[in-house]
Amino acid sequence: MRPVPRAVLFDLDGTLLDTAPDMIGALNALRSEHALGALSTARVRPAVSHGSARLVQLGFPEAAGEDFVRLQRRFLEIYGARLSAETRLFEGMAAVLAQLAARGLAIGIVTNKPARLTEALLRDLALRDLFACVVSGDSLPQRKPHPLPMLHAAAAANASPAECIYVGDAQRDVQAAHAAGMPALVATYGYLGEDEDWRVWGADGFIDRPLELLAWLGRRGAS
Repeated sequence: MRPVPRAVLFDLDGTLLDTAPDMIGALNALRSEHALGALSTARVRPAVSHGSARLVQLGFPEAAGEDFVRLQRRFLEIYGARLSAETRLFEGMAAVLAQLAARGLAIGIVTNKPARLTEALLRDLALRDLFACVVSGDSLPQRKPHPLPMLHAAAAANASPAECIYVGDAQRDVQAAHAAGMPALVATYGYLGEDEDWRVWGADGFIDRPLELLAWLGRRGAS
């Protein structure tokens, strides 16, 4: 039997926040600067959880070396200027966060997004004070799928890894959580691509919408 959960940790993009509109907008603005047409939301959305490098690769498949570095830098400049224009919590997530706090569970974020963007976005949306810990992609020497960010977040939440649940929408999320000794849930409402079969990732469960997390925790005794 696993311990009763004391903390819930979330991935950011595609799990806690629907950041796709602003990230896709930034990519298409960059393409427009190079006289290229906009890519569809359906085509770009599955790449959002994989960060700026994947997005730039999708938008500029021929770019390499210094050209790629310059494009990625410019993408981050454009995105940084419109972090929260359209980004919002996923539907139902505000109620989930409120219930987690009411149940006395610590709440944290472990993301590969750079800290300057993560912190600015959370401040823009007036969410930062909800979280006991926020671990970004450059907060530590390692990032997901390495277990170090998970272990760091668990310690900051005053919980053992086994007393935490990690919720994410990418294979590296499950890998990082399990490497840290932490159960993992897949957020299937996130940015999964058609070529990604989350069922083979070995997760401990899944949620099709944020509110299902509360029922899953209730079955584990965290109520």
